[in-house]
Amino acid sequence: MITILQAAVNDAKLLVRIGKSSFLESHGMSASQEDIDAYVKLKFNVSTFKEELQDSSNHFYIIYHHQIPAGYSKIIFDYPHEKIPFKNVTKLERLYLLKEFHHLKLGLELFNFSVQESLKNHQAGMWLFVWTENVKAFNFYNKVGFKIVGSHDFKISETHYNPNHQMLLTY
Repeated sequence: MITILQAAVNDAKLLVRIGKSSFLESHGMSASQEDIDAYVKLKFNVSTFKEELQDSSNHFYIIYHHQIPAGYSKIIFDYPHEKIPFKNVTKLERLYLLKEFHHLKLGLELFNFSVQESLKNHQAGMWLFVWTENVKAFNFYNKVGFKIVGSHDFKISETHYNPNHQMLLTY
């Protein structure tokens, strides 16, 4: 049984747990341990998530498998970018799924749900950044129709940036 629910402020601790674990699984070796630890401390804490959840432009959705939280997405509607030819476009800022749920294809379920939410909000497409060395994520996005439209250096610390593809899916 799969359920997808919009996250609320009181879900901040849960999102921290899922986000931190998923980030470390996919990006934990992308920089020095010191840089990763500092990034995780800065970005994956209850205060940061509460702030993000209180911003009405951010839409978080949690996917549950048999009532067990398995992952979440964060999308932002009407988030244009200079490399995107239209303004009514959704940014898929996060699509995180705990490793133990990967084999269930819940990431695809959550992605499809996010696309449906985007379409309901009259968006022309969806864009994202994906780390060039996260082959599994890149292949997933490529398979569902995203195309590379640019590149981006994702800041991990003051001295370390990870190269990312910028990808776009048009509807």
